[in-house]
Amino acid sequence: MLLAKDIAALPKVLLHDHVDGGLRAKTIIEIAQQINLELPAYDPESLQERIFASCNEGSLEKYLKNFDYTIAVMQSYENLVRVSRECVVDLALDGVIYAEVRGAPELFTQGGLSISQVIEATLQGISEGVIEAKSLNRRIETNFIACAMRHTNRSLEVAETVLRYRDKGVVGFDIAGAESGFPASNHRAAFDLLHNQGFPYTIHAGEAAPFESMQDAITNCRAKRIGHGVRLIDEIDLSGDTPRLSDDAKMIRDLQIHLEMAPTSNLQTGAAANYESHPAAVLHDLGFNIALNTDNRLMSNTTLSREYELMSNIHNWTLEDLVEMNAKAQAAAFNTI
Repeated sequence: MLLAKDIAALPKVLLHDHVDGGLRAKTIIEIAQQINLELPAYDPESLQERIFASCNEGSLEKYLKNFDYTIAVMQSYENLVRVSRECVVDLALDGVIYAEVRGAPELFTQGGLSISQVIEATLQGISEGVIEAKSLNRRIETNFIACAMRHTNRSLEVAETVLRYRDKGVVGFDIAGAESGFPASNHRAAFDLLHNQGFPYTIHAGEAAPFESMQDAITNCRAKRIGHGVRLIDEIDLSGDTPRLSDDAKMIRDLQIHLEMAPTSNLQTGAAANYESHPAAVLHDLGFNIALNTDNRLMSNTTLSREYELMSNIHNWTLEDLVEMNAKAQAAAFNTI
Protein backbone atom coordinates (compact mmCIF):
# COMPACT_ATOMS: atom_id res chain seq x y z
CA MET A 1 0.00 0.00 0.00
CA LEU A 2 1.34 3.40 -0.96
CA LEU A 3 1.75 5.87 1.86
CA ALA A 4 -0.02 9.22 1.68
CA LYS A 5 3.27 11.04 2.23
CA ASP A 6 4.85 9.30 -0.76
CA ILE A 7 1.96 10.27 -3.04
CA ALA A 8 2.01 13.84 -1.75
CA ALA A 9 5.74 14.05 -2.44
CA LEU A 10 5.39 12.65 -5.98
CA PRO A 11 5.66 15.38 -8.65
CA LYS A 12 2.21 15.37 -10.23
CA VAL A 13 0.56 16.66 -13.40
CA LEU A 14 -3.02 17.93 -13.33
CA LEU A 15 -4.94 18.58 -16.55
CA HIS A 16 -8.55 18.89 -15.38
CA ASP A 17 -9.22 21.33 -12.55
CA HIS A 18 -11.95 23.98 -12.63
CA VAL A 19 -10.88 27.24 -10.99
CA ASP A 20 -14.46 27.97 -9.94
CA GLY A 21 -14.77 24.51 -8.42
CA GLY A 22 -11.72 24.76 -6.21
CA LEU A 23 -12.13 27.88 -4.09
CA ARG A 24 -11.07 27.94 -0.49
CA ALA A 25 -14.18 27.93 1.72
CA LYS A 26 -12.65 30.79 3.71
CA THR A 27 -12.37 32.89 0.55
CA ILE A 28 -16.02 32.27 -0.38
CA ILE A 29 -17.13 33.41 3.08
CA GLU A 30 -14.99 36.54 3.05
CA ILE A 31 -16.16 37.69 -0.38
CA ALA A 32 -19.77 36.68 0.30
CA GLN A 33 -19.83 38.94 3.34
CA GLN A 34 -18.52 41.80 1.22
CA ILE A 35 -21.24 41.39 -1.43
CA ASN A 36 -24.06 40.34 0.93
CA LEU A 37 -24.36 36.85 -0.54
CA GLU A 38 -26.27 34.39 1.62
CA LEU A 39 -24.46 31.12 2.31
CA PRO A 40 -25.58 27.89 4.00
CA ALA A 41 -22.78 28.27 6.57
CA TYR A 42 -20.28 30.91 7.62
CA ASP A 43 -17.31 29.04 9.00
CA PRO A 44 -14.99 27.31 6.51
CA GLU A 45 -15.27 23.77 7.83
CA SER A 46 -19.07 23.82 7.96
CA LEU A 47 -19.36 25.41 4.52
CA GLN A 48 -17.02 22.80 3.04
CA GLU A 49 -19.09 20.03 4.62
CA ARG A 50 -22.40 21.49 3.39
CA ILE A 51 -21.17 21.90 -0.17
CA PHE A 52 -19.62 18.43 -0.26
CA ALA A 53 -22.81 16.84 1.09
CA SER A 54 -25.04 18.63 -1.40
CA CYS A 55 -22.83 17.45 -4.26
CA ASN A 56 -23.40 13.80 -3.38
CA GLU A 57 -26.88 13.41 -4.85
CA GLY A 58 -25.87 11.41 -7.92
CA SER A 59 -26.72 14.02 -10.55
CA LEU A 60 -24.47 16.26 -12.63
CA GLU A 61 -27.19 18.89 -12.79
CA LYS A 62 -27.57 18.97 -8.96
CA TYR A 63 -23.80 18.92 -8.59
CA LEU A 64 -23.45 21.96 -10.87
CA LYS A 65 -26.02 23.88 -8.80
CA ASN A 66 -23.38 24.36 -6.10
CA PHE A 67 -21.40 26.57 -8.44
CA ASP A 68 -23.92 29.33 -7.76
CA TYR A 69 -21.88 30.28 -4.67
CA THR A 70 -18.48 30.22 -6.31
CA ILE A 71 -19.52 32.00 -9.48
CA ALA A 72 -21.23 34.74 -7.45
CA VAL A 73 -17.99 35.62 -5.65
CA MET A 74 -15.95 35.71 -8.88
CA GLN A 75 -17.64 38.63 -10.62
CA SER A 76 -14.92 41.26 -10.16
CA TYR A 77 -11.42 41.55 -11.58
CA GLU A 78 -9.76 41.54 -8.16
CA ASN A 79 -11.72 38.53 -6.95
CA LEU A 80 -10.83 36.57 -10.08
CA VAL A 81 -7.18 37.39 -9.50
CA ARG A 82 -7.41 36.26 -5.87
CA VAL A 83 -9.18 32.99 -6.62
CA SER A 84 -6.79 32.11 -9.45
CA ARG A 85 -3.75 32.93 -7.33
CA GLU A 86 -4.97 30.78 -4.45
CA CYS A 87 -5.77 27.96 -6.85
CA VAL A 88 -2.17 27.80 -8.07
CA VAL A 89 -0.73 27.97 -4.55
CA ASP A 90 -3.00 25.19 -3.29
CA LEU A 91 -2.05 22.93 -6.20
CA ALA A 92 1.65 23.60 -5.65
CA LEU A 93 1.33 22.73 -1.96
CA ASP A 94 -0.11 19.37 -3.04
CA GLY A 95 2.96 18.57 -5.10
CA VAL A 96 1.53 19.47 -8.50
CA ILE A 97 4.37 20.70 -10.71
CA TYR A 98 2.33 21.27 -13.88
CA ALA A 99 -1.34 22.25 -14.06
CA GLU A 100 -3.84 23.25 -16.69
CA VAL A 101 -6.68 24.91 -14.83
CA ARG A 102 -9.87 25.86 -16.58
CA GLY A 103 -12.89 28.11 -16.36
CA ALA A 104 -15.69 29.49 -18.52
CA PRO A 105 -15.14 33.26 -18.91
CA GLU A 106 -18.78 33.89 -19.84
CA LEU A 107 -19.82 32.90 -16.31
CA PHE A 108 -17.91 35.79 -14.79
CA THR A 109 -19.26 38.66 -16.88
CA GLN A 110 -22.32 39.39 -14.71
CA GLY A 111 -20.54 42.31 -13.05
CA GLY A 112 -19.66 43.99 -16.32
CA LEU A 113 -16.35 42.32 -17.19
CA SER A 114 -15.74 41.27 -20.78
CA ILE A 115 -14.57 37.79 -21.71
CA SER A 116 -11.13 39.26 -22.41
CA GLN A 117 -10.99 40.92 -18.99
CA VAL A 118 -11.95 37.66 -17.28
CA ILE A 119 -9.13 35.88 -19.08
CA GLU A 120 -6.66 38.65 -18.21
CA ALA A 121 -7.63 38.58 -14.53
CA THR A 122 -7.27 34.81 -14.45
CA LEU A 123 -3.87 34.93 -16.10
CA GLN A 124 -2.73 37.62 -13.67
CA GLY A 125 -3.82 35.49 -10.73
CA ILE A 126 -2.05 32.45 -12.15
CA SER A 127 1.15 34.43 -12.57
CA GLU A 128 0.93 35.75 -9.02
CA GLY A 129 0.23 32.24 -7.75
CA VAL A 130 3.35 30.84 -9.41
CA ILE A 131 5.42 33.58 -7.74
CA GLU A 132 3.81 32.97 -4.34
CA ALA A 133 4.37 29.24 -4.66
CA LYS A 134 8.03 29.88 -5.40
CA SER A 135 8.29 31.90 -2.19
CA LEU A 136 7.02 28.77 -0.41
CA ASN A 137 9.73 26.68 -2.09
CA ARG A 138 7.25 25.08 -4.48
CA ARG A 139 7.75 24.98 -8.23
CA ILE A 140 4.73 24.87 -10.51
CA GLU A 141 3.99 25.76 -14.11
CA THR A 142 0.34 26.65 -14.65
CA ASN A 143 -1.62 27.45 -17.81
CA PHE A 144 -5.26 28.18 -18.54
CA ILE A 145 -7.92 26.38 -20.58
CA ALA A 146 -10.85 28.63 -21.47
CA CYS A 147 -14.22 26.90 -21.57
CA ALA A 148 -17.47 27.73 -23.30
CA MET A 149 -20.76 26.55 -21.83
CA ARG A 150 -22.30 23.86 -23.97
CA HIS A 151 -25.89 25.03 -23.38
CA THR A 152 -25.23 28.59 -24.64
CA ASN A 153 -24.22 29.97 -28.02
CA ARG A 154 -20.99 31.79 -27.15
CA SER A 155 -18.48 29.06 -28.01
CA LEU A 156 -17.33 30.68 -31.25
CA GLU A 157 -16.90 34.01 -29.46
CA VAL A 158 -14.83 32.37 -26.74
CA ALA A 159 -12.78 30.45 -29.30
CA GLU A 160 -12.02 33.63 -31.24
CA THR A 161 -11.00 35.38 -28.03
CA VAL A 162 -8.69 32.64 -26.75
CA LEU A 163 -6.73 32.73 -29.99
CA ARG A 164 -5.61 36.23 -29.03
CA TYR A 165 -4.14 34.82 -25.82
CA ARG A 166 -2.52 31.68 -27.23
CA ASP A 167 1.00 32.84 -26.43
CA LYS A 168 0.07 34.53 -23.15
CA GLY A 169 -0.90 31.62 -20.93
CA VAL A 170 -4.08 30.27 -22.55
CA VAL A 171 -3.13 26.86 -23.95
CA GLY A 172 -6.47 25.21 -24.68
CA PHE A 173 -10.25 25.35 -25.14
CA ASP A 174 -13.07 23.21 -23.78
CA ILE A 175 -16.84 23.06 -23.52
CA ALA A 176 -18.37 22.39 -20.11
CA GLY A 177 -21.70 22.23 -18.32
CA ALA A 178 -24.73 19.99 -18.74
CA GLU A 179 -23.76 17.30 -21.25
CA SER A 180 -27.02 15.48 -21.92
CA GLY A 181 -28.88 17.09 -24.82
CA PHE A 182 -25.99 19.38 -25.73
CA PRO A 183 -23.61 17.43 -27.99
CA ALA A 184 -20.16 18.74 -28.79
CA SER A 185 -21.05 18.99 -32.46
CA ASN A 186 -23.41 21.86 -31.60
CA HIS A 187 -20.16 23.81 -31.28
CA ARG A 188 -18.58 22.52 -34.46
CA ALA A 189 -17.84 26.04 -35.76
CA ALA A 190 -15.66 26.79 -32.73
CA PHE A 191 -13.81 23.48 -32.95
CA ASP A 192 -13.29 23.85 -36.70
CA LEU A 193 -11.81 27.32 -36.18
CA LEU A 194 -9.41 26.09 -33.51
CA HIS A 195 -8.46 22.98 -35.48
CA ASN A 196 -7.66 25.09 -38.54
CA GLN A 197 -5.56 27.41 -36.38
CA GLY A 198 -3.69 24.51 -34.77
CA PHE A 199 -4.97 25.44 -31.31
CA PRO A 200 -5.59 22.46 -28.99
CA TYR A 201 -8.79 21.60 -27.18
CA THR A 202 -10.32 19.02 -24.91
CA ILE A 203 -14.02 18.16 -24.61
CA HIS A 204 -16.10 17.04 -21.63
CA ALA A 205 -17.77 13.84 -22.86
CA GLY A 206 -18.94 10.48 -21.61
CA GLU A 207 -19.64 11.83 -18.13
CA ALA A 208 -23.39 12.46 -17.96
CA ALA A 209 -24.31 11.13 -21.41
CA PRO A 210 -23.81 7.77 -23.15
CA PHE A 211 -20.74 6.73 -25.11
CA GLU A 212 -22.19 8.36 -28.22
CA SER A 213 -21.23 11.70 -26.68
CA MET A 214 -17.59 10.62 -26.81
CA GLN A 215 -18.01 9.39 -30.37
CA ASP A 216 -19.37 12.78 -31.36
CA ALA A 217 -16.50 14.64 -29.66
CA ILE A 218 -13.83 12.45 -31.24
CA THR A 219 -15.30 11.81 -34.70
CA ASN A 220 -17.10 15.06 -35.46
CA CYS A 221 -14.97 17.48 -33.44
CA ARG A 222 -11.57 15.72 -33.67
CA ALA A 223 -10.87 15.78 -29.94
CA LYS A 224 -7.56 14.27 -28.86
CA ARG A 225 -8.31 14.68 -25.17
CA ILE A 226 -11.57 13.89 -23.37
CA GLY A 227 -12.72 15.16 -20.00
CA HIS A 228 -13.92 12.18 -17.92
CA GLY A 229 -14.82 9.60 -20.59
CA VAL A 230 -16.12 7.08 -18.07
CA ARG A 231 -18.77 5.76 -20.47
CA LEU A 232 -16.01 4.18 -22.53
CA ILE A 233 -16.40 1.25 -20.15
CA ASP A 234 -19.70 0.46 -21.89
CA GLU A 235 -17.70 -0.46 -24.99
CA ILE A 236 -15.71 -3.13 -23.14
CA ASP A 237 -17.22 -6.56 -22.47
CA LEU A 238 -15.87 -7.79 -19.15
CA SER A 239 -18.14 -10.83 -18.82
CA GLY A 240 -15.54 -13.37 -19.98
CA ASP A 241 -12.03 -14.29 -18.98
CA THR A 242 -10.59 -11.80 -21.46
CA PRO A 243 -11.95 -8.27 -21.95
CA ARG A 244 -13.41 -7.70 -25.40
CA LEU A 245 -13.21 -4.19 -26.84
CA SER A 246 -15.56 -2.72 -29.42
CA ASP A 247 -14.02 -1.22 -32.54
CA ASP A 248 -14.58 2.26 -31.09
CA ALA A 249 -12.80 1.33 -27.87
CA LYS A 250 -9.89 -0.11 -29.85
CA MET A 251 -9.69 3.12 -31.84
CA ILE A 252 -9.51 5.25 -28.67
CA ARG A 253 -6.81 2.99 -27.25
CA ASP A 254 -4.82 2.79 -30.49
CA LEU A 255 -4.93 6.56 -30.99
CA GLN A 256 -4.01 7.01 -27.31
CA ILE A 257 -6.68 9.66 -26.84
CA HIS A 258 -6.05 10.98 -23.36
CA LEU A 259 -8.83 10.58 -20.79
CA GLU A 260 -8.90 13.10 -17.94
CA MET A 261 -10.53 10.99 -15.22
CA ALA A 262 -11.79 12.28 -11.87
CA PRO A 263 -13.00 9.43 -9.61
CA THR A 264 -14.55 11.33 -6.69
CA SER A 265 -16.38 13.73 -8.98
CA ASN A 266 -17.69 10.79 -11.03
CA LEU A 267 -19.08 9.13 -7.91
CA GLN A 268 -20.81 12.34 -6.89
CA THR A 269 -22.51 12.87 -10.24
CA GLY A 270 -23.54 9.24 -10.65
CA ALA A 271 -21.13 8.56 -13.51
CA ALA A 272 -19.55 5.76 -11.46
CA ALA A 273 -20.91 3.68 -8.60
CA ASN A 274 -17.84 3.50 -6.37
CA TYR A 275 -14.04 3.63 -6.37
CA GLU A 276 -13.84 -0.15 -6.68
CA SER A 277 -15.66 -0.18 -10.01
CA HIS A 278 -14.44 3.13 -11.36
CA PRO A 279 -13.42 2.59 -15.02
CA ALA A 280 -9.98 4.15 -14.50
CA ALA A 281 -8.66 0.87 -13.08
CA VAL A 282 -9.75 -1.32 -15.99
CA LEU A 283 -8.74 1.25 -18.58
CA HIS A 284 -5.29 1.63 -17.05
CA ASP A 285 -4.81 -2.14 -17.02
CA LEU A 286 -5.83 -2.36 -20.69
CA GLY A 287 -3.33 0.26 -21.82
CA PHE A 288 -5.61 3.23 -22.36
CA ASN A 289 -4.11 6.70 -21.98
CA ILE A 290 -5.53 7.88 -18.65
CA ALA A 291 -4.54 9.93 -15.63
CA LEU A 292 -6.39 11.14 -12.55
CA ASN A 293 -7.61 14.67 -11.87
CA THR A 294 -9.46 16.65 -9.25
CA ASP A 295 -12.20 18.24 -11.41
CA ASN A 296 -13.57 20.42 -8.57
CA ARG A 297 -11.55 20.36 -5.37
CA LEU A 298 -14.09 22.27 -3.27
CA MET A 299 -17.11 20.26 -4.43
CA SER A 300 -15.30 16.94 -3.97
CA ASN A 301 -13.31 18.00 -0.88
CA THR A 302 -10.25 16.52 -2.55
CA THR A 303 -6.73 16.99 -3.83
CA LEU A 304 -4.87 15.24 -6.62
CA SER A 305 -2.88 13.33 -4.00
CA ARG A 306 -6.12 12.14 -2.42
CA GLU A 307 -7.50 10.93 -5.76
CA TYR A 308 -4.38 8.86 -6.38
CA GLU A 309 -4.32 7.60 -2.79
CA LEU A 310 -7.93 6.42 -2.85
CA MET A 311 -7.57 4.57 -6.15
CA SER A 312 -4.12 3.20 -5.37
CA ASN A 313 -5.18 1.64 -2.09
CA ILE A 314 -8.19 -0.05 -3.67
CA HIS A 315 -6.57 -1.22 -6.90
CA ASN A 316 -3.08 -1.96 -5.59
CA TRP A 317 -1.42 0.58 -7.84
CA THR A 318 2.29 0.94 -7.33
CA LEU A 319 4.38 4.08 -7.41
CA GLU A 320 5.36 3.01 -10.93
CA ASP A 321 1.68 3.08 -11.96
CA LEU A 322 1.35 6.64 -10.67
CA VAL A 323 4.54 7.74 -12.39
CA GLU A 324 3.26 6.21 -15.64
CA MET A 325 -0.08 8.02 -15.43
CA ASN A 326 1.54 11.35 -14.63
CA ALA A 327 3.93 10.87 -17.55
CA LYS A 328 0.94 10.29 -19.82
CA ALA A 329 -0.68 13.44 -18.51
CA GLN A 330 2.49 15.43 -19.14
CA ALA A 331 2.70 14.08 -22.68
CA ALA A 332 -0.94 15.08 -23.28
CA ALA A 333 -0.46 18.57 -21.84
CA PHE A 334 -1.20 21.42 -24.21
CA ASN A 335 1.99 23.28 -23.34
CA THR A 336 3.84 20.72 -25.47
CA ILE A 337 1.76 21.46 -28.59
